[in-house]
Amino acid sequence: MMVSSGMISGKIAKEVLDHMMLHPDDDPKEFVTKNNLQQVTDTGAIEKIVDDIVANNADKVADAKANPKAVGWFVGQIMKASGGKANPKVVNDLLKSKLGL
Repeated sequence: MMVSSGMISGKIAKEVLDHMMLHPDDDPKEFVTKNNLQQVTDTGAIEKIVDDIVANNADKVADAKANPKAVGWFVGQIMKASGGKANPKVVNDLLKSKLGL
């Protein structure tokens, strides 16, 4: 439910599941809130990460323009920089826009 609503990502859902297996009486939503695990959907915050990574990797930008599958590298770096909390759809949309794909 929290993944389909966009509250958390699939990666964070695994962390929540692991916690719930050890602490079945805890409320999963409370765990997410208490540990600040909510997915980042703020386009401005994600855009800053995208801009930083694109600006610091000009060689990878050229690769991505030549081979759109190389965009996956950027997605991975952005997810890593956001602690896995960036909304993947927003990340992909911003990357395509920034890279002109």
